Amino acid sequence: MKQYLDLCRRIVEEGVWIENERTGKRCLTVINADLEYNVAGNEFPLVTTRKSYWKAAIAELLGYIRGLSDAAEFKKLGTPTWMANANENQAWLNNPHRKGENDMGRVYGVQGRRWSKPQGGVVDQLGKIVDDLSQGVDDRGEILSFYNPGEFELGCLRPCMHTHTFSLLGDTLYLTSYQRSCDVPLGQNFNQVQVFTFLALMAQITGHKPGTAYHKIVNAHIYEDQLELMKEVQLQRQPYASPQLHINPDIKSLKDLETWVTLDDFEVTGYQCHDPIAYPFSV
Repeated sequence: MKQYLDLCRRIVEEGVWIENERTGKRCLTVINADLEYNVAGNEFPLVTTRKSYWKAAIAELLGYIRGLSDAAEFKKLGTPTWMANANENQAWLNNPHRKGENDMGRVYGVQGRRWSKPQGGVVDQLGKIVDDLSQGVDDRGEILSFYNPGEFELGCLRPCMHTHTFSLLGDTLYLTSYQRSCDVPLGQNFNQVQVFTFLALMAQITGHKPGTAYHKIVNAHIYEDQLELMKEVQLQRQPYASPQLHINPDIKSLKDLETWVTLDDFEVTGYQCHDPIAYPFSV
């Protein structure tokens, strides 16, 4: 929690105003932030200076793992976050590749599970990683990438969290996640939950101990219509201790994650937080 608040203060104190073309808003911006999450010690990185909707973040991660491209399917899992990008993004609404209501296109999990090969066919990046790690193999290329410049026009949004690299040292699994852009008041709350949970899940289904998750952010920003709430409300609050995440031990394979796992298979204990803050969301 301290490193999250330190990043927020750094943006407020050192950030530079940048005009964002997509949203038409200014952002107070810094470059390069490195965060670490102690998955081994189960210090679940939930924001405590406002209420964190961690279930929606995990639901979104499950949608990525399943390779979903329909915002309604994400909503059914427990997260409505993609409804706006699928149905209110004017550039996407005008895109001839959009298949209809709730279609997200070839973004995030679609790339992770069905990356198109130039000669035809697809690559299941995540499936390959799980197979390797389950056999104790780390070929230094256990990389899951959602960033496919050749298909940007086929999706409603470029990926923000774009690459996850898994590393195996002995029987301990590590994760390094790379993010090109981060809406810190809103997105970071989701992103750090997902990085932590992704490592915890992958360690569990491949039979390894989780180590540390490393989260690298390139462009970290606060939108101009979020700044007052950040300065006058969130940064004035004292954080609480980190809670713990409990994952159903019956989850033992990628197939489990693809089929029967729901939010009921995740529990957070020891979570104390301040009241919610209604930060504006920029589409």
